[in-house]
Order: sequence, then structure tokens, then C-alpha cells
Amino acid sequence: MTDVPSERGAEVGRRIGVGLMYGLFKPRVLGSWRVPAAGPVIFAVNHSHNIDGPMVMGVAPRPTHFLIKKEAFVGPLDPFLTGIGQLKVDRHSTDRTAISRALGVLEQGGVLGIFPEGTRGEGDFAALRAGLAYFAVRSGAPIVPVAVLGSSERRGRLIKGLPPLRSRVDVVFGDPFDAGDGSGRRTRKALDEATERIQKQLTAHLENARRLTGR
Repeated sequence: MTDVPSERGAEVGRRIGVGLMYGLFKPRVLGSWRVPAAGPVIFAVNHSHNIDGPMVMGVAPRPTHFLIKKEAFVGPLDPFLTGIGQLKVDRHSTDRTAISRALGVLEQGGVLGIFPEGTRGEGDFAALRAGLAYFAVRSGAPIVPVAVLGSSERRGRLIKGLPPLRSRVDVVFGDPFDAGDGSGRRTRKALDEATERIQKQLTAHLENARRLTGR
């Protein structure tokens, strides 16, 4: 089997994330107790800003292995991201190595982080790719919806690409749910149905998170 990124590396990444995110911003974390304490879990995270991944890594109660587009693995970031247990994925093809490594994380009882929208956008879960359903149905791992709110509201004055320093970013974890119908089927129809179920759950979670945080 393809080498699976180490949990130890992801734990180092989590600690770096804690230092950076709490040092630069004011994260407010709601519902982290909902994340299962052990066993495979998939975080489905909305994506409207580059800091969404590092923010979740820093505030989540468990080390997280994110599937990250291969374009981010440039120069010194390549060995760094690989070293902290993150997964490089080619979004423009069926990346069997990335799929195998991601499934390996779940088989070993780890946490896989996915941006189901595929690319950065409105962060409203409006367009989901089928990858999330595939991993959930294939592994049987529960999905925990994660809403990151406030990361793209305003630009910082010092660093244009980041939210204002010391601004509040809310991260809301939802209740875990199963994407499959319990049959274990992995047909195109079963995955389409799972994607529909996931979209409803994620959209409802985002609405609830906005109500909770007033954003």
C-alpha cells in the first residue's frame, strides 16, 4: 500500500497551527466536543479563504490530514506540508496515489480533511464534488461538517491576503453523520444519492452556524 502520512507529523502541524492561528487571529471554536475522540472521521470544511485549512488544523481537537491541491506544494512548502502529514492531490485527474493515501489515513483511524467544493469560492457548499461521498461511503467514516466564518469578510491592512490581524474567526463543528445508506453500495447512483444527502446536511449546518455566530 502507498505510504500513509504519519499522525505524528499531523500532530506537529496541529501544534504549529495552534501557535499561528491563536497568535494572529482570535478563533472562536464552537462544538469541538462533537468530534469523535477516536476512529476515522472526515472533516467537510467550507472554503472561502486560504487560512481555512490552517485554522481548522489549529483549532480541531485531533490532528488532521487535509487533501490539498498539488499547486500549493511549491518550493519549501512541499517538504513542509508533506512533513506535517498533508496530502497532495491533482484535482485535474483521478489521482490514485492521493486516493490510496487518504483511504489509508481513515483505515488507520485518522482524521481526513476535505474541502468538498474543490476550489475556494463562496464557501457555501453550493457545488459539491463527488470525492467526499466516495471517501465516506468507501471507508464508512462519519462526516463532521465544519463551518469557518469570518475568514473572508475583510482584508487585513498589513497583509492583504489575510484577514485583519486579531480579527475573530468562528469555527463551528457539527454533529457527525453517515453519508451512505447503510448498504455499502459504491455505484454511481449510490454516490450521487450520498452527495445529495451530504449537501443537505452541510447546507443546514452552515445555516445553523451563521445563526449561532450572527455572521
